[in-house]
Amino acid sequence: MLLILALVQAAFAGYAAWSAGTAARAGARAAAVGGDPVAAVRRAAPIGGRRATVRRSGDTVRVRLPVPRILPWSLGTVGGSAHLEAQR
Repeated sequence: MLLILALVQAAFAGYAAWSAGTAARAGARAAAVGGDPVAAVRRAAPIGGRRATVRRSGDTVRVRLPVPRILPWSLGTVGGSAHLEAQR
């Protein structure tokens, strides 16, 4: 049973990593056209969007999302980043 829970936890970690990348791309697109990258990240992240950490450095947006837990210990956060030059 513990092995099954560990596999499900690993799947959640992978999904959170995919979500972080997706959210980072949405944030970079918003920033490129003059929008709010933080709001875009929070809307785009399928999981953990409200608890996302968003950092912007020039044309790059970095996102960290918490990994959902089903086991008693935390796996921390996973991240994604995206770069898109400003559209002029």
